[in-house]
Amino acid sequence: MTTASPASAPARAQRPGRRPAGAPEPVQLSHLLFAAPALLFFTVFALLPLIGVVVLSFTTWNGIGTIEFTGLTSWKEALTRSSTWHGLWLVMLMIAATWLLQTPLSILLGTFLAGAQRYRNVLAILYFLPLLLSSAAIAITFKSLLDPNFGLASGLNIAWLAQNWLGDARLVWVVLLFIIAWQFIPFHTLIYQGAVRQIPASMYEAAQIDGASRARRFLSITLPQLKFTMITSSTLMVVGALTYFDIIFVLTQGGPGVATRILPLDMYLTGFRGNEMGVASCLAVMLVVIGLGLALGVQSLGGKDASASQMEGA
Repeated sequence: MTTASPASAPARAQRPGRRPAGAPEPVQLSHLLFAAPALLFFTVFALLPLIGVVVLSFTTWNGIGTIEFTGLTSWKEALTRSSTWHGLWLVMLMIAATWLLQTPLSILLGTFLAGAQRYRNVLAILYFLPLLLSSAAIAITFKSLLDPNFGLASGLNIAWLAQNWLGDARLVWVVLLFIIAWQFIPFHTLIYQGAVRQIPASMYEAAQIDGASRARRFLSITLPQLKFTMITSSTLMVVGALTYFDIIFVLTQGGPGVATRILPLDMYLTGFRGNEMGVASCLAVMLVVIGLGLALGVQSLGGKDASASQMEGA
């Protein structure tokens, strides 16, 4: 007696009500109920204000009087101002400089703090402290410390510190990049620390048996496995650079001259000091579009598996 081969055996009938393999899970009412608070919060505090800003960009309003719908008048004014393009150039420079400065240091610190030594937990807490401080308070503190007459230069009697840090167009950018890195590197370090700890130890053990040095293990194992974490961290850096307003406003107010008047600061000064809410709304819409485009561009670098874990395929 012979048995039917798998090829000739009749296919099993699909059970009624059973979801086929690979098919998306249907949305249930319970899922919508759990998501309702988040959707409500997003609608009230994000979507509706965004719609309001888009509407205001087609008006002429001084913030007090009557709102007048004037079509593209505010857009023409915003796009023909040299301050708009200058602020856009500065914010792009800010994005590139902060990414180049923060990413390597965050990866190195995150890899270092992922070790098993006890003292590294203490260092992790110390490194994380700057992120807990207010940006305005940090700016006020550094502004006082860098004062050439009453700051560290006078207190420690160190001559090279007595420079016009906030009055020189080049030195002020050095100060800004240092403060931003000092405050936000701890956050990205924490992200990389958690990602490194997810990498299977067997990969390092196999490489060590093959005679790979510590530097080779870092370059060939750690960095490739951090691909998707780097994309997430870079997205946060890029979008975050579009919101660096408070530090610059307190520290320089856009000076010296317009050396640090990046687009977010230009938006604020145009709206609340120049009383041109329509033009300021146009700048705000530009920031949203730029941020969304840059975020999608960075996310696309991960390909179709951008949401995958670095442990997949290990």
